Amino acid sequence: MRTVVGVLRGGPSNEYEISLKTGASVLDALDREAYEPRDIFIDREGQWHARGVATNPERALQGVDVVFNALHGEYGEDGQVQRLLDRMAVPYTGSGAFSSAIAFNKQHTRNAAEKLGIKVAHGQVFDLSTAGEVEGLAHHIFRTFPHPSIVKPAAGGSSVGAAIANDFHTLERALELVFAMSPKVLVEEYIKGRETTVGVIDGFREEKFYALPPVEIVPPPSSPFFDYEAKYGGQTLERVPGNFSLDEKQALISLAKAVHEGLELSHYSRSDFIVSKRGIYFLEVNTLPGLTRESLLPKALHAVGAKLSDFLHHIISLAKRR
Repeated sequence: MRTVVGVLRGGPSNEYEISLKTGASVLDALDREAYEPRDIFIDREGQWHARGVATNPERALQGVDVVFNALHGEYGEDGQVQRLLDRMAVPYTGSGAFSSAIAFNKQHTRNAAEKLGIKVAHGQVFDLSTAGEVEGLAHHIFRTFPHPSIVKPAAGGSSVGAAIANDFHTLERALELVFAMSPKVLVEEYIKGRETTVGVIDGFREEKFYALPPVEIVPPPSSPFFDYEAKYGGQTLERVPGNFSLDEKQALISLAKAVHEGLELSHYSRSDFIVSKRGIYFLEVNTLPGLTRESLLPKALHAVGAKLSDFLHHIISLAKRR
């Protein structure tokens, strides 16, 4: 008897379009001999749809054995949908509600990484409700903070809204843009170096935490870092595995495993780092990384001879034990 897999995709976040693509990739790759996939679409307003009809979560999930969570961003990655699925006693892929909420909040993740002894860039979170006027805040940050800096929403993923500030005017503009989409912003020192990402999978190939090879990301000349457009506009060059020394590779793998285990993440994750002359700095962790053709995790899987369908089978098997 086939396992009924409900694939959640869409959702009310800025990463709606990417979630649709990840969900489509999962639906396409699921082995039809073992699984009966069901496309469960959540629109931008948060309305659930099953079989093309608007409905509530209870009806959408009726008869579903396990949920593959292909949502990205708010609602899907911040613990909200996980709490809903926990209440309904429906097993699902990815990390649990508490760990998802911690990992989604960049400041909480930074604090957790520092406690694990992992380097993070100097940074601070600013709240719009207490910051006053943006111009005054920009003056304060510019006088007291190392530059260039990078400004980003305090919660979220895919580098949505992130921008580099090289001078006062670009800092003020970046703060205005980020505050328009988020009540809190994180300002960090910009660390120059090679950006890389490392995926970790629970229980894969008989390893407790299996690390995929580090992927080195070379952004286009038009973007000084791996921003949203570079990630999903197909403008980057990815080296799989990355052009790292053996010591760097081993350090990156060790750090990615430490983040995954230390934040008590489940099933799989993808941690981003900067390899600089000052050492390796942790940037953020993705609890539900993209699984599209352009995404980095599938490329790393391909590099170790693993098919996406095999990965999905493994992750669903883990979820069914939850």
